[in-house]
Amino acid sequence: MKNLHLADRRALVDCAMGRIPADVVIMNCRWACVQSGEIIPNSMVAILGERIAYIGSCQDVIVAQAYQVLDAKGQYLVPGLLDGHMHVESGMLTVTEFVRAVGIRGTTGMFIDPHEIANVFGLDGVRLMADEASQQPIHVFVQVPSCVPSAPGLETPGAEVTAADVDNALGWDNVIGLGEMMNYPGVYLGDAEVHRKMEYSRKAGKAIGGHYSTDDLGLPFHGYAAGGPGDDHEGTRVEDAISRIRQGMWLMMREGSGWHDVAVLSRAITEHHLDPRRFLLCTDDSHSHTLVTEGHMDRVVRFAISRGLSPMQAIQMATINTAERFGLDDHLGMIAPGRYADLLLMPDLTQIRPTVVFAKGREIARDGVWVVGLPEMTYPEWTLNSVHLSQTAKAGDFRIRVRTPLPMVKVNVIGVIENQAPTRHLVHEMPVINGEVKADWRNDLAKVAVLDRHHDSGRMATGFVSGFGFTEPCAVASTVAHDCHQLIVVGTEDENMAIAVNTLRECQGGQVVVRNQQVIGLVPLPIGGLMSMKTAETVSREADSVLAGIQACGCRFQNANMQLSLLALVVIPELRLSDLGLFDAAHFQMIPLIDSDKGGNHD
Repeated sequence: MKNLHLADRRALVDCAMGRIPADVVIMNCRWACVQSGEIIPNSMVAILGERIAYIGSCQDVIVAQAYQVLDAKGQYLVPGLLDGHMHVESGMLTVTEFVRAVGIRGTTGMFIDPHEIANVFGLDGVRLMADEASQQPIHVFVQVPSCVPSAPGLETPGAEVTAADVDNALGWDNVIGLGEMMNYPGVYLGDAEVHRKMEYSRKAGKAIGGHYSTDDLGLPFHGYAAGGPGDDHEGTRVEDAISRIRQGMWLMMREGSGWHDVAVLSRAITEHHLDPRRFLLCTDDSHSHTLVTEGHMDRVVRFAISRGLSPMQAIQMATINTAERFGLDDHLGMIAPGRYADLLLMPDLTQIRPTVVFAKGREIARDGVWVVGLPEMTYPEWTLNSVHLSQTAKAGDFRIRVRTPLPMVKVNVIGVIENQAPTRHLVHEMPVINGEVKADWRNDLAKVAVLDRHHDSGRMATGFVSGFGFTEPCAVASTVAHDCHQLIVVGTEDENMAIAVNTLRECQGGQVVVRNQQVIGLVPLPIGGLMSMKTAETVSREADSVLAGIQACGCRFQNANMQLSLLALVVIPELRLSDLGLFDAAHFQMIPLIDSDKGGNHD
């Protein structure tokens, strides 16, 4: 992290002593001193370059010489907010546009794991994100994705990030550590490649991110903790929070667009009285609509306060605690000499709505308006051509043919659960009509198909899904399909499914809704099929057209596009579909679409 080191502090000393002028002085503040837990009135901060030279009571000699003096008029002075774990790609935005959207809300530091784009482009995609991150006016630290692909052998990956790749990337300037170690069985079972990645991280003195997504708190959990991941954001129960804290991990309380864990996990503090010093707040995944209408870390801190945490506790979990977790408290997370001047002014400590935002010593936003320039990015041609489907899709491609004399067959069906990542393994008896098993929206049975869009192999697997509640001929398709990000389409009629696939083929990725053979919702995502180059406001409107289109097709889910994007996530039970076929994640085996007890052969 070469760019963080301040080789010579003598200039800061001279400024603090009044020997040289400060660039900016902010006076008449109520200082939220997160390192001591105090609110200190009548405070003043002096900024020299990117760093803080002085913080304390008002000093006339410093004020008199300053090039610029701001009167806070009694507003609170708060450290800039840090998001300890997140994926930029979930906002469907570039790094630059994500920064524009969240900087005005008070986020001055982000710790990003670009494993979505890594699943499409491998280490080249990580490098793309890291290079853009290094040019931002706020701090954007990168964690090297640890599990790409997430399910070797169960799907056709777009790319791979090896232990050698991890070792290489850990030397990049703004790389802070290893991203979330999702392969928790690999950790406690001693997988050599998994442990090699963590060992490289330890040798480099970097943080190892955790992702322990099972309720088992027995020996596997203890083995996982012993393996080295130092934090975890997958806990959803109070006992998860307690267990992780007791094992020396940092507990990340997640409050994203689709994941809402703060209300439960915060009870470990408010009811079980655990010390909050090793608790962090993070978002994990924030959609552009959430960023535009509700906010980012400001939203999370507000919610944590509403659940019984004191404003100081909640702010500490988004500032000093996060900086300490990543070993950056000499540089970030508090208002103190030598630290970056990442500062917020706000009239109310419970509402977290900054009127002025400073990052790296520079005012970047005022009254919700961005006031500085942002890097102008040009994206290589290879990033804009990731949907490799040379053949135009036809309705007949989605027919599910069976060879059987029986009028009915048993079909293994994916059962969607609203607002949950797990699915149910359902079995339905379905009629055979002219040698086909067809979608039946009247009984909430839609088709689902996953196409290999990475290699133009022509490989596609089909199945059935229940739960979306579509009420007419329609289809919804997406190239956002965690974690492999193949092209996935769900529909009640084959022609609509073909139109949806061809639409995304033409615009090189995104999400689309087709009803009665007409496109009624579309968000193009040309960068890797995951991100747009447009602003958060524009992407939010386009994404809203997809959600509105899905509702027009009869689905009443709040986040139906998220539910769609998880249908191919083969590492989470019970039933999933990859481009290789139907996978029973509960029993870790591929299974046939047509149940062999009563059926025939599926072509």
